[in-house]
Order: sequence, then structure tokens, then C-alpha cells
Amino acid sequence: MIESGASSNSHRNFIVQQGLEPPKLESCTLITTALLFQPRIVGLLLVSGTVFQSPKVFAVLAALLWWSALLPRLNPFDFVYNATLGRRAGAPTLGTAPAPRRFAQGMAATFATATAASMIAGLHVTAYVLQAFFLLAVGALVFGRFCLGSFAYHLARGRAAFAVGTLPWGPGA
Repeated sequence: MIESGASSNSHRNFIVQQGLEPPKLESCTLITTALLFQPRIVGLLLVSGTVFQSPKVFAVLAALLWWSALLPRLNPFDFVYNATLGRRAGAPTLGTAPAPRRFAQGMAATFATATAASMIAGLHVTAYVLQAFFLLAVGALVFGRFCLGSFAYHLARGRAAFAVGTLPWGPGA
């Protein structure tokens, strides 16, 4: 697949934002696809939980995301990817998530936990607001290669210039 310079730069920026080393430009799309496996599954669960207004779906999502953030070597999403799509010829495999990616998983887990708790407590407006923010964040990640959690990680670490450089439209970090 031939990509424009801007597109391949946004793939590279996303990969670096996740805490990985800058790859060769020709491998950026494959690595991005691998890294987006988990957010795509999370997005499907998120949409399902939102459509059905199910605190159980959000609780399961929270558990999976906390597991991924706290036990990164045992990340169930990475395991499923590596056992399926990661076995294809030329496909990258996913290793232990770097700190920015784990921080993003923890942030997503916090949203899922707060949403489930709000739903159980009958705080419907709060649950709707949390779902909206969560949907926006996952949408920006899946469709725009912008990870709010990883971006926030770099900002919290005092690396604002680096964080801005990793924006999809940024110049690169």
C-alpha cells in the first residue's frame, strides 16, 4: 500500500505516541493496524454497552482494561491478536505495552468503571456524559489515530512539545 507523506507521518506519530520506537515508514501501517486491534474491540464493546445501556458490558470492559493496564504481559487483547491476526505472514506481533499505552488503558478502564458505577447507581445523566466522552476518545483513536490517554501521559510527564509532535497532524516527535 502506497501512502501519502502526511498519512504515513500520522501513522508514525501514533506509534511513537504509544511509546514505541519510531519504525521504518514502510512498516508503519502494519504496526498501526496491530496497535488498533484492542481499541477496535473496545469500541465494539463500548457501542454495545451504550446501545443496550448495560452496566454488565461496561463492568466486563472495565475488568479487561484494568487487566491489560496492570498486567501488560498478560494482556488478553494482545494475546488474541498475536494468536490470530499476528500469525499472518509479515504481521507484527505485539509485546508488552509501553507506559503511555498502559496509561491509556488505565484511563479507558477508569471511564468504563465510572460508567458502570453510574449506571448501577441510577445516575443516568452522568453515565450518558461518560459514555459520550468515552465514545469520542475511542472514535478519535480508531478513526483519527489520536490516543487521548497516551497524549495525556506525555503531558503529565512534562513532555508537552513531544506530545504535540505526536498529534496525527503534527510534525513528528
